[in-house]
Amino acid sequence: MCELFGWSSAEPVRPEALLRAFGARGGATADHVDGWGLAYLEGGALRLEKEPSAAAPSARFAALAGGIVSDLVIGHVRKADFPRLNTLANTHPFVHECCGARWVFAHNGLVPGAVARSRTVAPRLCRADGDTDSEHAFCLVLEALADCHAPNADMQSAACLETLADVARNIAAFGKFNFLLSDGERLYAYCYDRLHWLEAGAPAAGGGRSVAIATQPLGEVRWRAFKAGELRVYRGGALLASATGHVAGEPAFQEGALS
Repeated sequence: MCELFGWSSAEPVRPEALLRAFGARGGATADHVDGWGLAYLEGGALRLEKEPSAAAPSARFAALAGGIVSDLVIGHVRKADFPRLNTLANTHPFVHECCGARWVFAHNGLVPGAVARSRTVAPRLCRADGDTDSEHAFCLVLEALADCHAPNADMQSAACLETLADVARNIAAFGKFNFLLSDGERLYAYCYDRLHWLEAGAPAAGGGRSVAIATQPLGEVRWRAFKAGELRVYRGGALLASATGHVAGEPAFQEGALS
């Protein structure tokens, strides 16, 4: 499988120690050697860097780990499964336009049923560029969110977050679906079975409020595990909302969590 890394902070900082520890998962401390990618905000613009090769020995990854100063980062190291083909188009994160925003997505797991499902849905705004089940799942997510992210809609509304939680659970029914997603402002993290978070005080980050998210804890500090089926939404390092699997018809998001 693959591993994920996410970062959200109140101001742009340099999460170098975390990025270096994450990059080591791509061939040094773990065997996720089939590709790496980093998407991050810089000067208000989304930057995307990736290679279809291992992160640990990559000079390009090392330079980015020491040079990125950002308040939003999504990273991925890949162990190819579906398909077992290392190409740039199959390397996470993926970026697609939706309703006036550039969305970025990275996935850990296996949901081959998402490929057939996405091909039965007439694409309004997203067509996969590569062959991965992950990118097809991303397109399904964006198609579901399109109405919520219309110009007059509030993506922070409970209804829109319920939509995201529901589509995540539906795709997870195809297999295993842990993911990170961002619209360039908020960081959405969904855990199917394995994801951890560390709020305010990530090592060597500097700055104020922050959260780091990773498949496996990075370093010796005390990370906390997501609950299975949990969705957490951050902006500027602060938790905006969270929800776990719930009984149909009952509200998933806590009252006041979206203020």
